[in-house]
Amino acid sequence: MTLRPPLLLAVAALVLATSCTPGAGGGGGGDGKSFEFWSFAAINQKLSVDAYRAKRPDVEVKLTEVGTSVETAQALTTALAGGKVPDLVLIQGDNLPQFVQQPQNFVDLRTLGADDMAGDYLDWVWKQSVAKDGEVLGVPTDVGGMAVAYRTDLFAAAGLPTDPEAVSALWPTWDAFIETGKRYKQATGKAFTDNAATSVFYQAVNQVSEKYYSEDRKLVYETNPQVKAAFELGIKAATAGITAGQSSFESAWSAGMAQGQYAAVSAPSWMLNTIRSTAPDTNGKWNIAKIPGGSGNWGGSYLAIPKRAKNPQAAWDYIKEMQSPQGQLEHFTRVGALPSTPSVYQDPKLADAKDPFFSDAPTGKIYTDAVLGLKPFYIGPDSATIGQEFLNAITNVEQSGGDPATAWDDAVRNIKTAIGG
Repeated sequence: MTLRPPLLLAVAALVLATSCTPGAGGGGGGDGKSFEFWSFAAINQKLSVDAYRAKRPDVEVKLTEVGTSVETAQALTTALAGGKVPDLVLIQGDNLPQFVQQPQNFVDLRTLGADDMAGDYLDWVWKQSVAKDGEVLGVPTDVGGMAVAYRTDLFAAAGLPTDPEAVSALWPTWDAFIETGKRYKQATGKAFTDNAATSVFYQAVNQVSEKYYSEDRKLVYETNPQVKAAFELGIKAATAGITAGQSSFESAWSAGMAQGQYAAVSAPSWMLNTIRSTAPDTNGKWNIAKIPGGSGNWGGSYLAIPKRAKNPQAAWDYIKEMQSPQGQLEHFTRVGALPSTPSVYQDPKLADAKDPFFSDAPTGKIYTDAVLGLKPFYIGPDSATIGQEFLNAITNVEQSGGDPATAWDDAVRNIKTAIGG
């Protein structure tokens, strides 16, 4: 779920006011030894920048963390319309399709050598950044293989198993996950999971064979039974009394995690670092089980170079170094972000990785298994907007007393308003 806290909106506005002056910028003409990099916040991009600077102390990287992934995409859209563009920008996967529709605004990375790198990446991930005439607009930074993080102490107190295999066996399906939540609630009187929108619906809808668009790129969100079934799972969880009603990444969600107000959360590989930093006192109390359905992906981003970048070569040098298979493997060892380069999946640094914070769970194997089982679907230019409205409708039922009987129709109506039909 992408959120828009007022503080981050203010940050985004400041970026636009100070660095997106209309008419500024222009392709080339930079010093070649520095570049401006826009990233979204809350992922500690500075770690990667610092790692690059250690290798290339002669290069200055001017990093701006704009705000949420949506705010970063909005700032980029404004800049592309005539303001000063960054040399390098991180675009979250759900926001990428809107830019793939406008290849004229970006450097075709084939001109810098992207063709030589294409085979290093998961094919379905690479294809998402390829425009209709073959232009390559972005290089994948990571994927978000899925699992469920759970509190072993809270499970034990509820009389539930704590061994990961036994826990995974509790929920082969999302219906079984919800039933497990009811068992937990009955035993403890407390919430089982954080929220229904991201921990149930968002995961289930990303396990489908066809999502909001058909393979021939037509909108099918309203008629696709797989989407409706995932939405109904979200509503079922929202009305079952098993959630804490805490939207992902908001302050109450963070406090709830630290205080043990819920016992399980759907956790992509990058979420582990969030849990670690949000609830440091819970070290050793977590473990990781399989996601219902066995595979899934939440997240993943791309690095792109706007057409009017002043220092495209310096930006490309960063991409080549930091997003190579070895570069992504090193990033995994720093923050746990799962590489999009499958050649390193058998490397002991990843394959044998265990995380002591999560009871020595074999995180490398768990998360690579989750993405290797995926069957990709087409993500269209309005996928992020469509998904957000479905999330909003479920959250409205869960947190604001919305009517579950009308939630689907409400979401569809809001989607049509948002995307113009």
